[in-house]
Amino acid sequence: MDETGDRVGIADHDNDDKVSSIGGFAFVGRQHEVGLVLAALRRPPAVVLVEGEAGIGKTRLVHEAAKTLVGQGARVLTGFCHPLREPSPYGPVVDAMRKAGKWLPPVEDIPRSAGALASLLPDLADRLPSPPPRASEARAERHQVLHGLRSFLGAVGPAVLVIEDLHWVDEATREMLLLLSRDMPEHLGLVLTFRGEDLPPNLPLLGSAYRRQPGTGGIEIHLEPLSAQAVQELARDALGDQASTALGNVLFDRSQGVPLVVEEDLITFSEHGPHHGWKSADLELTELPRGLREALTERLAVLPPTAVAVVEAAAVLGVPATEDLLAEVAGLDSEQGSRGLTEALRATILRETGPARYFFRHILAQQVAYRRIPGPPRNRLHRQALTALEAQPAPPLVQIAHHTLMLGDREAWRGRAEAAAEQAIAFGDVGTAATLLRRILDEAGLPDDLRSRAALALSGIAINGTDFVTNAEVLRRILADPHLPVATRGEIRLSLGIVMVGHAGDRAGFEEIARAVDELADRPDRAARAMIALAMDERNGGPEQAWAWLERAEIAVRHGPDEAVRAAARATRLTLLAREGDPGVWARLDRLPRRSDDPEVLRQIARALYNTGEIAIELGHDRRAARLLAESGGLAHQGSPYLESYSRTALLRLETLAGDWSNVEERFTMLRREYPDITMTATDEALVLAVLAAARGQHRRALELFTVASAYGETESQVTVALRAAAGLTTVHLAQGAVQNAWSIAGNAVATLRAVAAWARGTGLVPVAVEAALSCHDREAAERLAADAERGLGNRDAPAATAELHMARGILLGTADPAAAAESYSRARQLWVDIGRPYETARADERLGGALAAAGDTRAAARLTEALAGYERLGATHDFARCQRTSRELGLTEPVPRGRPSYGGELSPRERQVAELVAQGATNQDIAHALFLSPRTVEQHVAHVLKKLGATRGHVGEALRSGRDLDTG
Repeated sequence: MDETGDRVGIADHDNDDKVSSIGGFAFVGRQHEVGLVLAALRRPPAVVLVEGEAGIGKTRLVHEAAKTLVGQGARVLTGFCHPLREPSPYGPVVDAMRKAGKWLPPVEDIPRSAGALASLLPDLADRLPSPPPRASEARAERHQVLHGLRSFLGAVGPAVLVIEDLHWVDEATREMLLLLSRDMPEHLGLVLTFRGEDLPPNLPLLGSAYRRQPGTGGIEIHLEPLSAQAVQELARDALGDQASTALGNVLFDRSQGVPLVVEEDLITFSEHGPHHGWKSADLELTELPRGLREALTERLAVLPPTAVAVVEAAAVLGVPATEDLLAEVAGLDSEQGSRGLTEALRATILRETGPARYFFRHILAQQVAYRRIPGPPRNRLHRQALTALEAQPAPPLVQIAHHTLMLGDREAWRGRAEAAAEQAIAFGDVGTAATLLRRILDEAGLPDDLRSRAALALSGIAINGTDFVTNAEVLRRILADPHLPVATRGEIRLSLGIVMVGHAGDRAGFEEIARAVDELADRPDRAARAMIALAMDERNGGPEQAWAWLERAEIAVRHGPDEAVRAAARATRLTLLAREGDPGVWARLDRLPRRSDDPEVLRQIARALYNTGEIAIELGHDRRAARLLAESGGLAHQGSPYLESYSRTALLRLETLAGDWSNVEERFTMLRREYPDITMTATDEALVLAVLAAARGQHRRALELFTVASAYGETESQVTVALRAAAGLTTVHLAQGAVQNAWSIAGNAVATLRAVAAWARGTGLVPVAVEAALSCHDREAAERLAADAERGLGNRDAPAATAELHMARGILLGTADPAAAAESYSRARQLWVDIGRPYETARADERLGGALAAAGDTRAAARLTEALAGYERLGATHDFARCQRTSRELGLTEPVPRGRPSYGGELSPRERQVAELVAQGATNQDIAHALFLSPRTVEQHVAHVLKKLGATRGHVGEALRSGRDLDTG
């Protein structure tokens, strides 16, 4: 059975014009498997993996499933991986997408990001949006392409993308498919076929272990050989009455159920069967052993010499080739080549694989034909192939390197392989380049200069890749080479450290970067890059160590030619100043140039703006932060989508701080779909949604989200995420009355805060840590923390941290001096108003109202009323209920008159609160805790909600969105 989906029919001897089945050979023995594939693909998004040995029928299985889906209106796009593919970025995927033109909607209905594919799909470029500005970084450019691919496939509509023979996939395409599988377009089915035994050793199918993502279906199928009964059925369909039981037994015995071998034997038998005096016993008694080799050899034996020469040329070339190239390599003139190729096609040994290109029906057949050529003529064919390929207008360097290696000239092969890798990199096909570079590095006795060039090129590919775990392993393998020159080792170690720290979240990468500094002693610009990376490691040595590394870097590059490294040092200095809340940082930032012709300098400018913009949020300069982040995102859009994603994520967080809590989850989801491999987006989403969940009384969900963010924060070089997560966990534990848990978490976080002196950054930790300490009767610790924070904020420009200190002071003063506490809360409130954060303002109002009431101040009611209004506007259900209860307990709210207004079929305000919590998955106990109600009251409200909405508990959210309660009554 051919792995390509094309079939060669066997003539029915009662009617030579009749073919036994529409696909050539019948599709037998795989009905269960094709049903599994169809079931998975009918419920997209889905990933289907089909594994099996050569000739087992992977392609036929997918072909039959695809045929059914096409009949039902699906669009199927198929691409193939090849072992000797010339450089072509993402070749198999691009080959598949080229076929999608007829399904593309008008260009105005296609997402703009799909324009990134225009250069890869020149025939469809006029059907796509204008390309975005070219990214300045290879990694960023790959991100543009991946985002474009998702948008393109989404525009095509319900589709199935099939990539065949993934065991031959290049690294860039493998990476692309891995990331695509992690964030599938809603209506896409992805089918991957491969031979498990031919995967690279110790390398998972997609580079990293594939794990099906939540919301993505699919199945993994391992194809086994056909049963004896299925082989008999295949023979009967092909040969009719000639297919005796004895013949079926012989076919099964010889093939062991491998469909390709059965087909080859059936072709042989049809040529020599009963009409030629053959019986099934003759097939068995011939000296042909089991398998394809003998069937192919017998058919070659009856071919004319010109056809044999063409077949041998095709076997040596190893890739689909034109008629002229086959003739030239075979040593035939045009007429002889044409006749020989025609005979090879008639004998079904070769087939047309694409327009005017010819190759074997199956790779096994190519291997058989190649191995049967004796050494001397085989070498002659390789030399002729080399001559013919080198004479082409655009010499295929990968194939040229292959033929050089087959001739045993390893020294020449090294040079040609390096040239092929350079060509592949220039074409953007880093997968092909990586394969060649690894083969070069596997060579024994490489000259040092070639070893260095190959190692550095491979490390450059790895650091710009997006599958960071696999890339780190590649770099480690390179470093394991004991023959690497010291400076080269330093370059690669620096790359490894950056991948580990920046992308894989492994702080051990800083140890690699520190080792690289010494190894790069003779390359000051590169050593400075390492020092700058170390300066950003806030957890190791605190600010003193950071400044020491930065000053070393600035000295190293002061007189050097590399302006990009100096730009990186400038960006880092601004970052460190902002971290400390230095009042002078903003004037320095205003003087920072905003333009450069050097893409790397421009990226460093965008980095400086982003870093200071994000820190400005922590400092409490929200309006300035918004300007800086918008400016950073604009510059990053010109060539660094990663920085653009960081800026957009920070801006979304800033919007929630400003009180826009509407559809936050959906907005983060859209952002993550655009940037699925950016950890920061998912982390900020967890922190923001956790705050909202806590404000709504969903404490279990808040704890889960804060815990997720905390785990990531511990891997970061900066402490801000870890401190924000700790503050959130402490807040929730305090709300639940778990004061020991709260103080345990807060105490550890405070130790980190002191170690790195991050006093200027408002993370929410100081006030809740003070409250947790007091709740555990550790007033000394609470007072010491407040005093340390006050000292740390001396001469700092940090309004958010200052507001938090005032809140902490108010909590410390508490009931002992409520008037003084009220003064502290009032100062905090005014700062939050000035900063522009309504949630923090409402919390300060609530504290202030309680302190004023305790002091007997008549302004208490106004402050609590203001807090209630703020919570209600935001939808902070739990906070509203708590504040309302406090107001009632203090006698500051008029009691509800007896007798309730009638809402008829509509939900009352309280019922709507309950319904919204039910829609979010809250249990009755959660609702009781969130709204400060008794469990019995909650049961009654839930019953009313379900009755009025006419919905089950699981469908309340859908009913609310449809406005069903407004249509009743």
